Amino acid sequence: MTPHFPTADVDPEDVDRLIAQALDEDLTYGPDITSRATVPAEHRSSARIVSRRPGTIAGLFVVDRVLRQVATSDFRVEEVAPDGTRVGPGDVVARIEAGTRDLLTAERTLLNLLTHLSGIASATAQWVDAVEGTGARIRDSRKTLPGLRLLQKYAVTVGGGVNHRLGLGDRALIKDNHVIAAGGVLAAFRAVREQFPDKWCEIEVDTLEQLDQLLPEKPDEILLDNFEPWMVQVAVQRRDAVSPDTLLEASGGLTLDVAADYARTGVDFLAVGSLTHSAPALDLGLDFD
Repeated sequence: MTPHFPTADVDPEDVDRLIAQALDEDLTYGPDITSRATVPAEHRSSARIVSRRPGTIAGLFVVDRVLRQVATSDFRVEEVAPDGTRVGPGDVVARIEAGTRDLLTAERTLLNLLTHLSGIASATAQWVDAVEGTGARIRDSRKTLPGLRLLQKYAVTVGGGVNHRLGLGDRALIKDNHVIAAGGVLAAFRAVREQFPDKWCEIEVDTLEQLDQLLPEKPDEILLDNFEPWMVQVAVQRRDAVSPDTLLEASGGLTLDVAADYARTGVDFLAVGSLTHSAPALDLGLDFD
């Protein structure tokens, strides 16, 4: 089967709904009373989004989308560092001109989203750099925050990673609990292959013995769970000998310190759940001129 690598396709309408929900969290108790008291209604400002730390920008489009929902007058956004740009401390990411009240209302929502997505892209880029030249690719998981999956997966691709499945129905991933319920790795794999022959099928193994059982079946992909680097290397050798078209993914307990060790084994993917569930936000600030 031709390899199927889904890519998160961000729908602007979905982004707008997310932004509306975020803004509602700020405004459900009323308008910004601090700005109303301190800023004249017609006052306008120019400001810059500035990076405080090195990182990779992702999700810059949210700046415009947030302002569209709060603006009571004209505004302008200049993207200085488009998505994928690597920035350093002091670098300007975007310039904004808008009504001052509007800008202050939008500030926290647009920074929350932008810093989060840029943090994911930055973490992904670190992993991509760590395995450069090995042929291994960095991949995410479904360990995403509710409502943010497609945006988070988009940020992974901006950082140079690739997406795993987007949901439960676009491809099969047979995990250990499926194997237990089905009565073994072969039974589980054959059940999926029989019922959904046109779906990409990946199956998790915990041991080299399970790998040996599965390779003659020519699965699309095998996930090597909690394998040490030497075990991954053995798995790659056995895959190459028996089912060279089967892709291999290493998962479980991977850290940046050992990323290159795993990547040099010849494995196709390193699965890094932390990219989306715990990447630190990139420190960005909104500075008025």
